[in-house]
Amino acid sequence: MRARWNSRIIFLFAAIGSAVGLGNVWRFPYLAYEYGGGAFLIPYLLALFILGIPLLILEFAIGQKFQSGAISSFKAIHPRLRGIGFMAIFSGFVVMVYYSAVMAWTLVFLFDSFQSPLPWAQNSETYFFQHVLNKSESISQLGGISPALFTALLLTWVSIYLCVRKGVKSVGKVVVITMPLPIIFLVILFVRGMTLDGAWSGVIYYISPDFSALFDTKIWLAAASQIFFSLSLGFGIMIAYASYNKKNQDIVGDALITGVTNSCISLLSGFVVFSVIGFMATQVNANVKDVITSGPGLAFVVFPKALSLMPFASFFAALFFLMLLTLGIDSAFSLVEAINTVIADVKKVSMHYIALVVCSVAFVCALLFVTDAGLYYLDIFDHFITNFGLVTVGILQCIVVGWIYGAPKLREYVNSVSTLKLGKWWDIMICYIIPIILSTLIVIQFNKELQGSYNNYPIWAIYLGASSVVIPIVILILSMIFTTKEESNESAN
Repeated sequence: MRARWNSRIIFLFAAIGSAVGLGNVWRFPYLAYEYGGGAFLIPYLLALFILGIPLLILEFAIGQKFQSGAISSFKAIHPRLRGIGFMAIFSGFVVMVYYSAVMAWTLVFLFDSFQSPLPWAQNSETYFFQHVLNKSESISQLGGISPALFTALLLTWVSIYLCVRKGVKSVGKVVVITMPLPIIFLVILFVRGMTLDGAWSGVIYYISPDFSALFDTKIWLAAASQIFFSLSLGFGIMIAYASYNKKNQDIVGDALITGVTNSCISLLSGFVVFSVIGFMATQVNANVKDVITSGPGLAFVVFPKALSLMPFASFFAALFFLMLLTLGIDSAFSLVEAINTVIADVKKVSMHYIALVVCSVAFVCALLFVTDAGLYYLDIFDHFITNFGLVTVGILQCIVVGWIYGAPKLREYVNSVSTLKLGKWWDIMICYIIPIILSTLIVIQFNKELQGSYNNYPIWAIYLGASSVVIPIVILILSMIFTTKEESNESAN
């Protein structure tokens, strides 16, 4: 008998925990600032309901209906299409591996937060790039691995293994703590941030609307990409998680709760980030736009510096990095659980053994990303996976469900178990609108690739990063070609 979540609430905790990750803290606030402030909410919310929620419904429905992970679910639609599930899982594995390196950085910062004064107080940039990463001059200089990062990475993977070793049973127990905890930390940091000198100067930068930005196509593409990546779409995670639901659970309700909660936490994160950044700008007599940045630089350079300027700096630094750690752990073990589910569908061995093998292999692979050149490799793999790999999976999912399985057929199942019914608009989104939006994202990004080598990396590094997208596509094509006639004649449910 297939394992089950203990309750619908536990499933929602797991789904929300997977969706809410580091990107909510270091990517969404910066995008809002860069693309029109409060005006960014217009395309962002439209993307949530036009792109995010419909795709989330699709992934929840596939997993729940076929009671399988990504590969077996697409195989159930048609045996030649199981490679789409492999693409999702492969992309998730790559992200999972380098994501664990970011968690290792977080652990190092968390441990160092208990020092007084904070070790990065003088120069947070030097501390991060030299002390924590020991960053080499180029991607070609691999270097070694610091004992601190190796230990932090090992602790990260031991923690992930303990979370997933019993499948949804152990995951269900963990998410009861790890999903609400970072929200509580965010609220505490929000209250503290809003009471700091200069906080409102930062908040104004965050929410002041520039409606002229709405006429720039970049803002719409940024909103669409943020929604797609933030909701953990294209990894096979939501398919795996939904496969442990009963077949009559409310799919539309689950998707709405997950999507809206994720966006609300992103908005709250923006207030936390910009209130603290506003305080920092006031303290150093600078403009907010001169200190704000995106990505790892925000979480590991700018924000630590701001925290070091606050009263009770060590306490709030520890709180911030503990928040990042709890945000990251849910996303990390959800990626592992998606892989474990796929293996458990075809190999009748204990989840304990599957989890041990997957986590061990991932730990070894992750060592590359904690070398002196690790940040370069993380950057290049993340670039290709997020801009091409996951988006390709999203397009293929829409084509398969919309045109092969039949969007009306899946919608009929969704409506049979959901309180809020879907109309034909959902079919149009899946068959036309979403594939067009995602294809546009790929075309624009591919055009950028043609204009020059990404970040001036050597050609071998570009090929290495691109292989993370090309390899699963080749396997998909081969699986379609070499699927036997007997398998092809299997009837899809």
